[in-house]
Formats: sequence, C-alpha cells, structure tokens
Amino acid sequence: MFFKEKKFMLLTFTIVMSVILAACGSEEADGGEVDGEETYNWMFATEETEGQVQFEYAQEFADRLHEKSDGRINIDVYEFGGLGSEVDQVEQLQSGIIEFAIVSPGFTGTMVDEGQLFALQFLFSDDMELNQHVLNTSEALNVHLANKYEEHNILPLAFWTEGAMQWTGNRELRTPEDFNGFKMRTQESPLIIKSYEAYGADPTALSWAELHDALNRNMVDGQENPIFFIEDASFHEVQSHMTISRHNIYVAMTTVNPDFYYGLPDDIRALIDETVEEMRPVGFELQERLNEELLDEIVDNEQYPTEVIELTEAERDAFRELAMPVHESFLNEVGEDGKLIVEMLQAEIKAAE
Repeated sequence: MFFKEKKFMLLTFTIVMSVILAACGSEEADGGEVDGEETYNWMFATEETEGQVQFEYAQEFADRLHEKSDGRINIDVYEFGGLGSEVDQVEQLQSGIIEFAIVSPGFTGTMVDEGQLFALQFLFSDDMELNQHVLNTSEALNVHLANKYEEHNILPLAFWTEGAMQWTGNRELRTPEDFNGFKMRTQESPLIIKSYEAYGADPTALSWAELHDALNRNMVDGQENPIFFIEDASFHEVQSHMTISRHNIYVAMTTVNPDFYYGLPDDIRALIDETVEEMRPVGFELQERLNEELLDEIVDNEQYPTEVIELTEAERDAFRELAMPVHESFLNEVGEDGKLIVEMLQAEIKAAE
C-alpha cells in the first residue's frame, strides 16, 4: 500500500520530477490558447491521498477554476507522494516548481516559528463551526501570520480545519501518566515535540508515509490525527486504542507561490480569490462528513476492533493543565511579533465564543 513506500523512492522521484519541471517551467505554466485567449497549466500538491479531505478539496478547487475559466485553467492535483514528502512539497512551492499546495503548519515549524502556534494544545474551542469562523476572519492569521509565511515565499490564501485531533495508541491513553515513555509520532514542529514531552512522552518526528509501517513494527507507539485520516490511512488496524481527546484541531493552509500569484492577470487572480472563498464552506462540510462517517467505520470494524475512549472534561483538564506552561514558554520564545499574533488570536477566539 502507498503508505508503506520507502522514503528514498519518494525522494528519487522528486529529484527526477524537479529536473523535468525546471526544464519545462514557464512553458507548462502558460499553455496555448482557447478561443484566442491564453490558457494556464498549473500544479497543486496535497499532503493526502485520493478520498481524503485535502485531495478532494484540491480537486474541487481545480474543477471550479476550470469551469469558471471556460477551460482556460487546467490544474493537475497531486496526492501525497506524487512529488515527494511534505517538506519536499513546501520547497517546490517556494521555488515555483509547483504553483499551489495545501500545507500543514506543523511541517513548516522549523521555518516559520510563529506558525507553530497551531501546535498549542487546547488553544481553540471545541465548537468546530466557531473555529472555522475564526480561521476565516482572523486578522492575526490572515494578515500577520500570512505575512510571516510570505517572507519565505509561501502565500496563504486560506486557513481551514480538517477536524479535531485524536490520539491512537498501542495502549490506553486516558491520563498524562499513560504517556510516560510513550513513543509518540509527531510532525516536524519543535513545539509539537515540546507539547508531548510535557506529558512525559518520547516524541519522534516522522513523515506519514513511514507511519503505518512504524506503528506496525512498534517503532512508535502512537500518533495524532483527525478521525477521517486515522481510518483512511488504516492506522486503526495497527493500533488497539483510539482516544477522543479533542486536544487540538488540524489546520491546513491553501497556499500559492507569491511570485506566480502576483504575476497573473487581474481577471485570473480574481477567479482564484473567488474560488478560495467558495471553498471555505465546502472544505468544512467535507471534513465534517468524513470524520462522522469514518468514526462509525472504526467503531463497527469487527476485523480490526478498536477500543474507543472519550475523555471526560475532568480528564481533558489534566492534559490542559500540563499544556498551559508550554503556551507560556512559546510566548516567551517566539518574539514580539509571535506573541502579538498569539495574543490577538486568543482575543479573537474569546470574542467569537
């Protein structure tokens, strides 16, 4: 299965693709003509595979732009692995090899320190509709944090959620003590790693392409993801327990290479902006449906039975108490701009509630 592919195969393919794309570059981005008007051929990379939220979002985004432009805009959507690892895709976006990408801030944590704020556990509300409203309207994110990414040649067009994060493990995860010595897989974010160290865990950063095999071989003991991803990637088949913890929300960014974006004709850029807005409710409804449906699939799966534990508020409070010092540490380390962004976002969440 795809998630068992070796990382060196992905990287080899990436090198080959990079050479080909660098050679073709501008010729592919600007196609021929349709009815005397210029056509465009673009690439959109995702961190997920067909049937998962990011890929389906990107495909709908591509279809809408194709239709709006009367066939002038053609976007090839790449599922995870088609262009390398999560980090590879970010680098390709920055260099302009690809035009669009869905990026999880957790994979840019070593580049944009401020983007690690999404790793702060128990930062957002339990109300997912409220959270999406904040992501849509937040000045802290859509202006100040977006500017930080643009400094690194990544322009966020939208922040959106793929649902609440849950834990899976090869044992019960109900109390902080259950994390003692627990080998937790994380994204490439120093703050995510610090968050799990606060619980007493032994966190390890790992691409999800390697995760299923690592769980199966007990190289790591558990991981965190939204429910739809846990089921679709078959993590529940190699993990005996899933904890409904809602300790965080998974945030993705629809991003574009800024040099490419600002170089487009005004009418084409307007079509992109319009489609980004249209996709906000579409993305939310997609994740909501998949997370609900695939939870039932996990619960009803008799071949691979999974013990599903839902934490009480008192049990969540025990984790929340340990998470708060990590919040304080982040504010002290991220600098004045980062502190301003976090505090502004906290005020926006409180105002929305």
